[in-house]
Amino acid sequence: MAWLVEDRRAEKVAAGEPLLTDALKNHLREKYFPRYPTKRAVTLPALHLVQHTYGWIPMQALAEVAEFLELSPAEVLDTATFYEEYWLKPKGKYLLQVCRSITCEICESGKLTDFLKKKLNVEVGETTDDKKFTLVELECLGSCGTAPAALINEVLHENMTVEKLDAELAKLPNEPGDYKDPSINWNAEH
Repeated sequence: MAWLVEDRRAEKVAAGEPLLTDALKNHLREKYFPRYPTKRAVTLPALHLVQHTYGWIPMQALAEVAEFLELSPAEVLDTATFYEEYWLKPKGKYLLQVCRSITCEICESGKLTDFLKKKLNVEVGETTDDKKFTLVELECLGSCGTAPAALINEVLHENMTVEKLDAELAKLPNEPGDYKDPSINWNAEH
């Protein structure tokens, strides 16, 4: 049996420019190094910082994080692949996440997933050709009392139906940063 090999180390996103910039390194040094007992312990915050900066974690960034934290690239890759929240490939502007916990399954969350697969012409884990949507399923969104539940980016939608989901997709703004939870008063001062 032949092994399929993919050389992801050759992938370059910034054409010679570091992805873990001096500004990001300084942020990690100033905010996280004092709070954690070792550099290794800063692996998760470093991966989060890279993902929030770029929307995903390129292999180049994994290698740079490893070098910065004085770890092997394999250790950082193992960490990044262990946790579901890290993205090692680009995702769409909108992340559509359907809960597949037992409660949501009983309340027919599978219909939501099937609808999205058909409407967007993708399978779970895939991104649309226009890079607008990525579809995933999650184990639990903690909304069992209002199942089925789904997230669009970080906005929770409860008691979701195919019709409600279709209506929500139709009113998404062009910029995902403009998509806010309507139940929160974003203009209120805190």
